Amino acid sequence: QVQLVESGGGLVQAGGSLRLSCATSGLIFSNYVMGWFRQAPGKEREFVAAITQSSGSTYYADSVKGRFTISRDNAKNTVYLQMNSLKVAATAVSYCAAPLGSYRALFDPREKEALSWGQGTQVPVSS
Repeated sequence: QVQLVESGGGLVQAGGSLRLSCATSGLIFSNYVMGWFRQAPGKEREFVAAITQSSGSTYYADSVKGRFTISRDNAKNTVYLQMNSLKVAATAVSYCAAPLGSYRALFDPREKEALSWGQGTQVPVSS
């Protein structure tokens, strides 16, 4: 079975940085477009970033462009999210995700059920 385990979260001050990691198993990692999502308290889980199998292309939500960087290490079966210039509004639980079927599910908020999720890691941003 697919296992996704996020780590690297923790309290950070506004303007600070964190790097999240998502270690994967149970899948041929190099075959998967991977994504990061976040869910603020009382809010819907939202797309943050995605990266193609060979790291050739990356995609970002408008809200994080220029501040977040997604990357992957296929040799380690791990995807990363570097988060810079964090805002209080970004306080959320961050999740990595792998598509169960089409990679397009990463980009369609109606298709969250077509994604495999990690357990999440908390990113509280303080003022």
